[in-house]
Amino acid sequence: MSAEPATPYLRLDRERLGANLERAAQRARAAGVVLRPHAKTHKSARIADLQRAAGAVGLTVATVAEAEVFADHGHDDLFVAYPLWLDAARGARVAALAERVGLTFGVDSAEGAAQAARVLGSARSRVRVRVEVDAGHHRTGAAPADAGAVARAADAAGLVVEGLFTFPGHAYAAGAGGAARDDEARALAVAAAATRAVGLEPAVLSGGSTPTLGSELDRPGELTELRPGVYALGDAQQWELGHQPPHDVALWCVATVVSHAGGRAVLDAGSKVLGADRAAYSSGWGRLLDHHEARVVALSEHHATVDLAGHGLPPLGSRVRVVPNHACVAVNLADVLHVDDEGREEPWAVDARGANA
Repeated sequence: MSAEPATPYLRLDRERLGANLERAAQRARAAGVVLRPHAKTHKSARIADLQRAAGAVGLTVATVAEAEVFADHGHDDLFVAYPLWLDAARGARVAALAERVGLTFGVDSAEGAAQAARVLGSARSRVRVRVEVDAGHHRTGAAPADAGAVARAADAAGLVVEGLFTFPGHAYAAGAGGAARDDEARALAVAAAATRAVGLEPAVLSGGSTPTLGSELDRPGELTELRPGVYALGDAQQWELGHQPPHDVALWCVATVVSHAGGRAVLDAGSKVLGADRAAYSSGWGRLLDHHEARVVALSEHHATVDLAGHGLPPLGSRVRVVPNHACVAVNLADVLHVDDEGREEPWAVDARGANA
């Protein structure tokens, strides 16, 4: 391998990435559901290409800007899984995108649907919408029983209603994955019935997250499509929750031990590389891939302080592998991912970095 980059930097293991993608794709085929992975995790056209090659039907994105980036890289089936409120400028961008790719976006209110139809004008016939349903995360989404009314309003406004979607985000808690998956199934069943009751058939029932992926693939129920994101890379949250073991983690930060002050290892990777996310269930600000008991116990902009839990300190100047708590945030802080592909060093651009609007 060529000389390693200066630390800190993000390393992507190509073999682990490929195994993660293929394992999920095979299980989805066996379960009779399709994958539309969320590209906000990796923001990389190269990784998106691999996901499509493994069988993904298209990509999920979080913003119109992400959709524009992936469209520019040849991805032609994109779902903005977000209840967009379109003003004139964003509506013009959506209309332009719909001329060159298959584009779907979310609505969760009659007002949002009517606004989208007004702004898009004649272009509304070129887009599809899905009604977002709240399955228990209580962030966005219509109540399941109200999904039919929102779908009817969207249809009456001239939008093409493709189906329903939800995000079981309350699975991001210790031991919550199975219950969140059950909440998701119940919410979609109620929402689908409500939509059929107004004379509209939801062709797509979309859900999913990495914490619920295993149980959804075991018991897909009415789900036709799953949208996991972190499954491709793994992170310390999924490790901590028990959904991805450390040997499946494909992304880590390579950092240098710069100090032994206070009897702990201090690394040159801080919140500007690892991200500052720390969920209530997290036992630290990150974990070390080669020291499973260790935790990042303090984080500032350019320092990560590691408690080795009684194990020997790594030598000053040595490099360690730190798994960020939240892969999506860490990737969005990087310009490139440094890929280790059978000993070959290759930088892959984070193409959609900062595409937040």
